[in-house]
Amino acid sequence: MKLAGALVILGAALLLTAGRICPAIKQYVHLFFYGTPEEYVEYVKKYKHNPEIVENTEKLKKCVHIKLTDEDKAHVTAFIGEIEASLSC
Repeated sequence: MKLAGALVILGAALLLTAGRICPAIKQYVHLFFYGTPEEYVEYVKKYKHNPEIVENTEKLKKCVHIKLTDEDKAHVTAFIGEIEASLSC
């Protein structure tokens, strides 16, 4: 869970926008954790045209896709849900 925890903490800091997570970021996060490497890379290509970024994106997604368990993904999803539900955000 160390990788997932680090991603969640980093992601939470970057994802919050005026107390809510913007829909485009929600889709990005969903594809990152639940999509195939191909789906995720295609999504990133819409916004990033640098070949090195796309290549690194693919490597990172493949690593996450292999290493994260369903339990890790469930924890991330629950954490994001808690952020959304929080009135203090």
